[in-house]
Amino acid sequence: MQTNLYTKITDALVDDGYIIIQNALQPSLASSLKSYAKNETNFKPAGISGKSDLHLDATRRRDKIQWLEHDAKTQSEFLDFADGLREHLNRELYLGLSYYESHFAIYDEGNFYEKHLDSFKNFKNRVVTTVYFLNEEWTDEDGGALVVYDAKDNLLAKVEPQANTLVVFMSENFPHEVLPTKKKRYSIAGWFRIDKHD
Repeated sequence: MQTNLYTKITDALVDDGYIIIQNALQPSLASSLKSYAKNETNFKPAGISGKSDLHLDATRRRDKIQWLEHDAKTQSEFLDFADGLREHLNRELYLGLSYYESHFAIYDEGNFYEKHLDSFKNFKNRVVTTVYFLNEEWTDEDGGALVVYDAKDNLLAKVEPQANTLVVFMSENFPHEVLPTKKKRYSIAGWFRIDKHD
């Protein structure tokens, strides 16, 4: 049941601030989402943001993205899961999360994303981060791992981007990076936010 998964995530965020869950959702969902992403029709190079602007910088980030939207199919199924988690987190932790946004991310061979935070201290917008992987039959030799650090820059976890693995963490507490990948890598990055939806 989703409620059990929501509770597991909530408890981990309270205790540790992050959680890594293998076989998180229905495996068919990850497969369907990857099938959609492989089309790549509306993907664009991803930018990075400073204090006031969003810009491209291939020395720091080299993936391409497309934002998820409700589609009466697999995107909606994933977004409905996320919305249920948002409601659970608000009910149990009083986080005041207003909405969830997410995008597909494709890393071609050699692509990476340098170490970064999704939200900076006292700059409240992204509160909780999610990463959901869509790649089947991934091995350590394929690279592309998500590496998560604590606030003191100590290594916490190196997560292979294996299909149906879900990572959830508090956005302002955990620097993370994507190591260079040796084959095409598919994932969904998402954020629960407390600001107003544009």
